[in-house]
Amino acid sequence: MRAAVAATGSWTDPDGIRAPSGEVHAWHAGTNQTVCGLSLHRSRLLRFSHIDWLDVQPATGRDADEVSAVCPRCAAGMGRRRDDRRWTRINPRP
Repeated sequence: MRAAVAATGSWTDPDGIRAPSGEVHAWHAGTNQTVCGLSLHRSRLLRFSHIDWLDVQPATGRDADEVSAVCPRCAAGMGRRRDDRRWTRINPRP
């Protein structure tokens, strides 16, 4: 499922495109809350419907230049740990 971005701030890149800055949250267009449950209006988050959630990830995103933090609950809701190594027990019980 595609998610857009909501952020605490914005900046304009050299091409003149508005991009998110500060803390970013995943947001489904057409709703008034983030994936983690924050109200966009009450939290005063700015909407970026033209930017995908994957594009603001600091490790790989093209629009992550001014991103200072990624909401961990939104990241988990969008499947961040899906590609990570699975949990395994080191010393199994007898």
